[in-house]
Amino acid sequence: MLNSLKRIIILAPHTDDGEFGCGGTIVKQIENGAEIFYVAFSCAEESVPEGLPKDILEKEVKQATTVLGILPERLIIYKYPVRKLNYHRQDILENMVQLNREIKPDLVFTPSIHDVHQDHFTIAQEAIRAFKFTSILGYELPWNNYVFETTCFVHLEEQHILKKIESVKCYGSQIGRKYSNEEYIKGLALTRGVQIGGRFAETFEVIRLINR
Repeated sequence: MLNSLKRIIILAPHTDDGEFGCGGTIVKQIENGAEIFYVAFSCAEESVPEGLPKDILEKEVKQATTVLGILPERLIIYKYPVRKLNYHRQDILENMVQLNREIKPDLVFTPSIHDVHQDHFTIAQEAIRAFKFTSILGYELPWNNYVFETTCFVHLEEQHILKKIESVKCYGSQIGRKYSNEEYIKGLALTRGVQIGGRFAETFEVIRLINR
């Protein structure tokens, strides 16, 4: 099914969420000819480390998505305040409804509906409302997922994971976070690969699956 998709939207509450959650799958789907649209809802300017420019994450997400192969015109950035997306639910929902109308995606990737981060949970909830007639997969962010249903797997090759790692390294402002570690990223992909008898994989929870 995934190999026949034409348009895919990645919903990232913050810059870098999409890379961590489905970076390898993005690379593979672009190889398969899919048009990937990456939507970041917050550049987390309020959380930028002291001494760095406030727009550093906007610059980094442009670099990271380019590494993955996403065209610049398919990167959409909103400027909602970090940790306060739930205060802007209606505006975010309207953004998503417009994206659905204009892009008409075959598949949407969003954070897990069990993600404990308030911004991630908000995006997942509004995605279900905005894209209710579209297939939706929740991506894995283990440090935020107390519960995660591994109900969908995507086989990946080493080059897909290496591109994912390269994209994550674009976020120089976030160096030091344990989940940014190259060994961790590769190790998780190896673990998911073993679960399906392959080398590498990413896993997703099926929120809605529509076979047309």
